Amino acid sequence: MSDSSPLPPVRLHPDAELAREALSTPLLSRAVRLARWAGPATRVDAGGGLVDEQLSAAAEALGLSGEEAAADAGEAWRVAVDAGLVDVVDEEEGTVTAGADLALLTGGSPQDVLTVWLAALETVLADASVPDLDGLVDAIAAGDGSGELDLSSLDWDPEAEAEFLDGVLRNLYLLTTGEEGPAGAPVPLPALAASVLVPDDMPEPTDDVLHQVSEAMMRLDDQFRMLEPVGLVEYQPVDEALLVEGDVESDEEPAEPQDETDVSRYGVVRLTPLGLYGLRARLLEAGFEAPAVGDLTDKGADALLDGTAVFPPAAAHAETEQWLARREPLAAARELLAAARGSDKSAPLRRLQCQQALSLVGLSAEPALREVLDDAELGGLARVWLTEHGATDVPPPSETMIFWLTVDTVAAQLAAEGNSEELRALVEGLARQHSGFFATAWRVEHPATADVLEAMGRLHPDKKIAKEARKAAFKARSQRGG
Repeated sequence: MSDSSPLPPVRLHPDAELAREALSTPLLSRAVRLARWAGPATRVDAGGGLVDEQLSAAAEALGLSGEEAAADAGEAWRVAVDAGLVDVVDEEEGTVTAGADLALLTGGSPQDVLTVWLAALETVLADASVPDLDGLVDAIAAGDGSGELDLSSLDWDPEAEAEFLDGVLRNLYLLTTGEEGPAGAPVPLPALAASVLVPDDMPEPTDDVLHQVSEAMMRLDDQFRMLEPVGLVEYQPVDEALLVEGDVESDEEPAEPQDETDVSRYGVVRLTPLGLYGLRARLLEAGFEAPAVGDLTDKGADALLDGTAVFPPAAAHAETEQWLARREPLAAARELLAAARGSDKSAPLRRLQCQQALSLVGLSAEPALREVLDDAELGGLARVWLTEHGATDVPPPSETMIFWLTVDTVAAQLAAEGNSEELRALVEGLARQHSGFFATAWRVEHPATADVLEAMGRLHPDKKIAKEARKAAFKARSQRGG
């Protein structure tokens, strides 16, 4: 899959920290132990899996016991093979040797370790998209006697199943990176399933959709149980008592929880810092634009201002702080001011981003701001910065500069937020504080003057003032020949 709209920027933990977390995940650590356990007597089948006779020995080497011991050992072995920790030497003989990537886990870089972990993650994700083995056996038995897998009787579409899981994980990524709640907040399983299955334009889900959500919850419950040992998520499974009661699998919507603690009975999942890294890597591979805070630190001020313009406030602040930390304050301020110039449609938003970035620069940047006091595009924001930093000798702006800065500010807010309530309040305040505002504003030599006045006419609740704004916008377009 690919998508043209950028995803929210993420704040990743350092590679060294993520690599340590990867090595400590139960599944990868088991795979490493089996890779070191394997020897000349180890044998694999045609698919690279351990032969049945050696699964118990592998489980014992891992200290596993119980009904799932052999299955868990087999899964760890598959990860070891797929991640390059074990190589099959002779397919006919079924002999193996240590893989080249095994040494990277102790002698390689953190990025090397994370590359191995990503390979392990892909193995688990592929396994998670496959139905249970009992269902596979039944599907083969339901065939024509050829021993071939009859997917139609299994009602399983491998591609659709993988796409569904990808969609769920992408939504989990979005919910984790969004700023509506704290980063990494747990997500109830019903809400996650509904986010994929309930159409955005459906006010109330139908009974059929609710049934689909319930079925999806059960699939996801199994899948997240599989994904937790590889470190992708932290997962609290669906309460088994609910399965006995039949609440989750019934055609009816699950009963409303009596209090917040009841929500967890239906399953709660949280994306780990390692999981955030892994999903971002997969999204980038799939063609999504998935920025991370820190991506712009080695780029110019123009890239910083354009890039952070679409970031949520906290991420933009963090990105700018990292960018400034690599530069001398005065030089950084001059570079930011130079990048803020321009008459293109994006220029007002760049200047707004520049003003916000300069608020993080200390007094040592003052000479750069004084250098642009007479600049038609930058003089206004320079005066704001100097005044906020305690300068007492700032020359007052001319009326022309005041109106130009006003138009520029509204144009930037339009580009950043659209018709927001904050912008509506700004428009009302301007019209209220400046009598005759529109009689002067249409003459402002700014590329966005007409667009700003049209927006003010659209946003102002007073019909008389809105009409004045539209008339002014007409005059502005006529003056510019448009």
